Amino acid sequence: MYHRHGIYQLFTSWADGVEYVTQCGIHPGHKFTYKYKVIGQEGTLFWHAHSFALRATLHGAFIIHPRNGRYPFPKPYHQVPIILGDWYDTNFLDALEGALVSGGVAVSNAYTINGFPGDLFNCSQNETFKMKVKHGKTYLLRIINAALNNNLFFKIADHKLTVVAADASYTKPYVTDIIILAAGQTLDVLFKADQPTGSYYMVASPYGVGMPPPLFDRTMTRGIVVYDGHNTRASPPVMPLLPPFFDTPTSFKLFSNLSSLVGGPHWVPVPLNVDEQMFITVGIGLEKCPVNAKCVGPLNQKFSANMNNESFMLPKGKGNSMLEASYYNVSGVYTTDFPDNPPMVFDYTNTNLTFNMSLVYSPKSTKVKKFKFNSTVEIVFQNTGVLKAQSHPIHVHGHSFHVLAQGFGNYDADRDKAKFNLVNPQFRNTVAVPAGGWAVIRFQASNPGVWFVHCHVDDHQVWGLGTAFVVENGPTPETSLPPPPADLPKC
Repeated sequence: MYHRHGIYQLFTSWADGVEYVTQCGIHPGHKFTYKYKVIGQEGTLFWHAHSFALRATLHGAFIIHPRNGRYPFPKPYHQVPIILGDWYDTNFLDALEGALVSGGVAVSNAYTINGFPGDLFNCSQNETFKMKVKHGKTYLLRIINAALNNNLFFKIADHKLTVVAADASYTKPYVTDIIILAAGQTLDVLFKADQPTGSYYMVASPYGVGMPPPLFDRTMTRGIVVYDGHNTRASPPVMPLLPPFFDTPTSFKLFSNLSSLVGGPHWVPVPLNVDEQMFITVGIGLEKCPVNAKCVGPLNQKFSANMNNESFMLPKGKGNSMLEASYYNVSGVYTTDFPDNPPMVFDYTNTNLTFNMSLVYSPKSTKVKKFKFNSTVEIVFQNTGVLKAQSHPIHVHGHSFHVLAQGFGNYDADRDKAKFNLVNPQFRNTVAVPAGGWAVIRFQASNPGVWFVHCHVDDHQVWGLGTAFVVENGPTPETSLPPPPADLPKC
C-alpha cells in the first residue's frame, strides 16, 4: 500500500493507499495504479507504505513545488530533503510480530538522517550524512519525521533555523535554534550558512515523555554540515547542546508557537460556524493476555490503545475494504456508532488513576463517525494518563485542519475557548496532542470517502489508537465520490 501522507486526495479516496480502509492488499504479481491530482497544496509531504509497519523502510519525500516558481520568502540557493528515520539491527517485521504476540514494544537501535545512522552508532563513521554548503548562502531544508514511534528534536550547532511551512502549509516565519517534529510531521526550514567556515553537527534526538527507557530508543543521530573550503581533518565538528529526552516545555513551545501565513499561497481561513462537535480521549491501555500465553506488558498483559474507550481493529477478512463497503452499502465491515464523547467522564490526566482497572481495558471494534458533506467539525483530543501520559501525533487522512489551541490538564470549554486562535492558527494534517494535555482542531469535511484517523506512532496505531471518518457525498456528481478504478485490488 502506497499512501501519500498529507495529500488531500480530493474525490480520489480510492487512491489513499490504506490497507483494509480504502483498498485491499496488492497481491504478489499484481499491480494497482494510483491516480490522483495534487490540488491547493505546495510544500513538503512524504509517501510511505500503509500496511502493517512496512513504512519503517518504505518511505520517501513528496515535494510539491510552486507552479509559478515563486515562494512567499526569498528563493533559497538550494533545497535539501532531510528524512529522519529508524535503524533496526534485526528484521523489523519479525521483531514487531514478536512484540505484538507478547504484548510488548519493538524498539529501534538507532535513528537515521537520510538513511545514515551517523557516527555514534557502532562502526558507522563512514555512514554519516554530510551536507556541503557555501558561506552566506541560504538553504531550504525539507525535514520529514518518518520515524515509526518517536517525536524528534532537530538542531544544527551554532545556527538559527527559520520555519516557513508545516505539513505543506506556509507559516509566518518563526526563528529558533531548535525544532521538533512529531511522527508524521514535516517542516520547511530556511538555514543560512552564516557562521565561520568549519563543520557543524546536525543532530536528531527523541522526545520521549511518558515512556520508560526500555520502551524507546535513547540514542541520537548526527549528520555534518561542512562549509565549502573547510579541511575536515583540521578540527572536529561543533556539537550542539540538546534538550533532555523528557523536555516537555521546549517541545510544547515549538509545537504551539507556529501560526499560518495569512494571505499566503493556499491560505485557508478558519470556518467559524461549527456543525459537529466531538470530544475524543486518546490513550494507552491494556488488552488481556490470551490463555496459556506469556505477555510482557504491564501486569503481564498486552499493550492496547483507544479513542473514546474503543480500540480500533482493521476489518481483515471481511471481503471488502471499508471504502468499498461504504460505496456499495455493504454491512458487516464496520459500524457507524463511534461515540462523540467518552463513555465515562473522569479526571483524564490524573496519573493517580494509572492502572485503574475500570479504565484500563477497552473493547475491540471497527466503529466510524459519519459526517455530512461540507459540515464543519470541531474536535477536542484529550490525552489521558490511564497508562502513562504520552504525546500522541494524531493524523487525519484526506484533510488538513486548523489547530485552534493546545494546553495541559483536562480541557475546560468555559476556560479554554478563550485561547482559540481563529485568525492565523497553524494548518496541519498531524497534531501532537501534548502528554497530559489536549488539542482542539477544526476542519471542513468537504472530501467524500472513508478517511483513517490515527496516532502516527505505529505501536499505538496497531494497538488500536484510531478510528475512521466517513464523509458523505455532496448534492451533485461533481461533489460525489466516483466509482472505484477497474484495477482496484480484490480482497
